[in-house]
Amino acid sequence: MIIDPIGDLLTRIRNAYMARIIEVKLPYSKLKADIAKILKKNKYIVDFEIIDEWNNKKSIGLTLNDVRTTKYVPTMSRISKPGQRIYIWAKDIRKSRNGHGIYIVSTPKGVVTGYEARSLNVGGELLCEVY
Repeated sequence: MIIDPIGDLLTRIRNAYMARIIEVKLPYSKLKADIAKILKKNKYIVDFEIIDEWNNKKSIGLTLNDVRTTKYVPTMSRISKPGQRIYIWAKDIRKSRNGHGIYIVSTPKGVVTGYEARSLNVGGELLCEVY
């Protein structure tokens, strides 16, 4: 049983980057798929796909950047944890690492980056930071 599925997602991606593994497979949830979509759009991962397995189970397959060619390992940190949720107003969302990173925010309009949340003028739960 996984207590923190978003933390588990970030840890699996981080461990795969450090071990130079290109393919990562993890259990499916809609929130994880939305986070993977944001990571792909911001080029922190190459691609992701939703895999239908037997017994009506789903999983997410991630294709990561090759660390040997990019020479860059993204840092992913969880901000809002199950024991302490962090909520933020739209006007309080700032740039991550002077514009070199992104915040991922869960808003009433869906899971978006900090820049999109500020432009949509919606706040929400500050899930994680990727830089």
